Amino acid sequence: MNKLESLKSLYKPYRYTIKGSCTILETTSGNFVVKKKPKNKDLPSIFNYLKSRNFDYFPNIYGDSRDDAYVYEYVEDEDVINPQKSEDLINLVGLLHSKTSFNKEVSEETYKAIYEDIKNNILYLKDYYLRYYELFIKEIYMSPSKYQFVRNYSKIISALNFSENELDNWYSLVSSKKNERISLIHNNLSLDHYIRSDKDYLISWDKAKFDTPVLDLVKLYQNNFWELEFSTIFQKYLGVASLSEHEQKLFFVLISLVPEIKFTDNEFECCKEMRKQLDYIYKTEAFLAPYYSSNTTDE
Repeated sequence: MNKLESLKSLYKPYRYTIKGSCTILETTSGNFVVKKKPKNKDLPSIFNYLKSRNFDYFPNIYGDSRDDAYVYEYVEDEDVINPQKSEDLINLVGLLHSKTSFNKEVSEETYKAIYEDIKNNILYLKDYYLRYYELFIKEIYMSPSKYQFVRNYSKIISALNFSENELDNWYSLVSSKKNERISLIHNNLSLDHYIRSDKDYLISWDKAKFDTPVLDLVKLYQNNFWELEFSTIFQKYLGVASLSEHEQKLFFVLISLVPEIKFTDNEFECCKEMRKQLDYIYKTEAFLAPYYSSNTTDE
């Protein structure tokens, strides 16, 4: 008997709905959410830690969860417009970070490894886009997606140059530091993982871990950059939590990395992908501009 059949036998639902990676069971004794247990992740321990830090904004896990699945309480999501939803979400994220932050002693190799990893990624992306540019520019009749790329190639490289320059500036700030601020981060933030009900909830904690809170902001930005007015969101976050100068700079570096655009034989999908990534570049530039009023991404 598989896990779903076992749980159906236990809870005797009159209806069940598969939604993404979850199964919602509707029963006479209430509704439940069943989700496969993540590998090497003890969510009850994580939730107990959060409760010890006075943070309980997550669905409860029932004690009769199966060996291969967790059974959560079902939380009905209120219909909230995106601007309000994003502000509520970022307040909750700021609260999560502020309540779980601590300083961890690190060696000089820690920051050096981060620097080299990001630097290598930037150099890879520069080479990746240069090769496609040199290939496409030779074509007399370019497809729409290739024309979009060639026309905006300088903008892509400008964004990567900015990221590389700021990465060097970031490393000059942290190279001699002996500690790092760590928080428990959700590590999979998006508007879809926030629920407004009797209180605020964050769901989908499968990737949670202790790391720099910057990663949560980066993930939220990348997942929902188009729907969010991130200038407002970012300021609201800083009103609840805080970022040091080097943490803010690392955030700017990471969101400036242009995602690797995949070129395929499906021209329609290529055009969509190209438009999305160009929108990302231009919106990121607009978001960062006030913080670099005397500079440009060409630096």
